[in-house]
Amino acid sequence: MTAATVLPVVWFFIIGFAVLMYVLLDGFVLGIGILTLFADDDRQRDQMMNTAAPIWDGNETWLVMGGAGLMAAFPKAYAVVLSTLYLPVLFMLIALILRGVSFEFRFKANRSRWVWGFAFAAGSIVCAFMQGLILGALVEGMPLAGGKYVHNAAFAWFSPFSMLTGVAVVFGYALLGATWLILKTDGRVQEIAFHLARLLMLAVIAFMGLVSAWLPFLDTGLMARWFTWPNLLYLSPVPILAALDAAALWLAVNRNHEVAPFVLSLCFFLLGFIGLVVGIWPNIVPPSLTIWDAASPVQSQGFVLVGVIIMIPAVLAYTGYSYHVFRGKVAADASYY
Repeated sequence: MTAATVLPVVWFFIIGFAVLMYVLLDGFVLGIGILTLFADDDRQRDQMMNTAAPIWDGNETWLVMGGAGLMAAFPKAYAVVLSTLYLPVLFMLIALILRGVSFEFRFKANRSRWVWGFAFAAGSIVCAFMQGLILGALVEGMPLAGGKYVHNAAFAWFSPFSMLTGVAVVFGYALLGATWLILKTDGRVQEIAFHLARLLMLAVIAFMGLVSAWLPFLDTGLMARWFTWPNLLYLSPVPILAALDAAALWLAVNRNHEVAPFVLSLCFFLLGFIGLVVGIWPNIVPPSLTIWDAASPVQSQGFVLVGVIIMIPAVLAYTGYSYHVFRGKVAADASYY
């Protein structure tokens, strides 16, 4: 094996890890934003948002790391994805900005507090939907010719499958937010979170089933990956573990456990992510652009890898320390502003 063979694999998993960390950490904050629409009053919305106030700013670090890593290690994939999905990426970034601004302004405003509260919820929903839309478009595949995306329709990425994954991610993030609120709050807010978590679990399981059933039929490569022997035997633990995790999550919520629902929700997302990676490997832009075809020169990959090796442990340490310092329940009258 040579560096030209190994480094793209290393970078594929580094970028995948960064994206996974963003989804897990910022996913529940986006979920909180969605669930603020179901609070009884502003005090409950304050409590919901205060569960994330001390730690949410660092979550976007992982998104930046994933995007920068894609540009540095796989510039061809970066060019194809950004040029093809320019509109959904733009809307996602606008929604992220709106969410960030409204999060801060809502705690300072008086008469316009409801406006910023609505903007926080709307930004969270739009951001979650766009992330799911981008995911669906990538998984569905981008036919290339001469290194450029080719399709008769300008908005081919806005398909029934990508819309399905967009809605699925909104419900998935809402479930993460609900289980986080179960962990971090008590009283009426926790009651709301338990109630919503039960409903959201059913929706997420249904959407996961629909997406999983659709995924192998998008192209023959995915079909062969999952349903030919002996792949079926090797890959069967992923859906089996996902089903067991869903059952355990249902029991944990209905038995009013506080810690297990959030942990099991994270595991559910992790298993879904593993299934996605298995489905598209070794492509970084399905159906034909592999990690080796899209890779930058070995020297570029090696140079940036040195910085990433230093950065990832530092960000992990900071993230872990932040969550440790602000562990425990958040009281209804708590405030970080």
